[in-house]
Amino acid sequence: MTPSERKIVKDAAQLPARLAELARPLVFTNGCFDILHRGHVSYLEEAAALGQSLVVGVNSDASVRRLDKGRGRPVNPLDDRLAILAALGCVSLVVPFEDDTPHALIERVRPDHLVKGGDWTPDKIVGADVVTSYGGRVHSIPFRFKRSTTDLLQRIRSSYDRTK
Repeated sequence: MTPSERKIVKDAAQLPARLAELARPLVFTNGCFDILHRGHVSYLEEAAALGQSLVVGVNSDASVRRLDKGRGRPVNPLDDRLAILAALGCVSLVVPFEDDTPHALIERVRPDHLVKGGDWTPDKIVGADVVTSYGGRVHSIPFRFKRSTTDLLQRIRSSYDRTK
């Protein structure tokens, strides 16, 4: 097993032991991370800087489809998205989730810091109530680079359509 493969926790029964191995304070964020781009990487590095360990919850393929991100999404299957995120040095652990929100996963992880991107205000971040109930902090990190997977896919499709 490679070092990055070791960062992936698919078995929920293994999660408590794997979390116990991580240095605190622990930071948690989540998302689809369908096509990793500069905005994602910048955001993840900033989130990681808030603590000693970064846990990333990743929407399953079915969960992404229910979010209605657009036709053909996710482009990359869950295993690929997990592997790419796990290969990032700032990421300590990657955990997939099937639900529409990461609320139950946040309850299990019990992060010291809960983080989302600048399009989320702290009061709208799923799991904020859980984290603040035990004294944790909730953060909305402003976008440093205006990027989105949806926009990227539109540019790719537009470029492809022009070549026909």
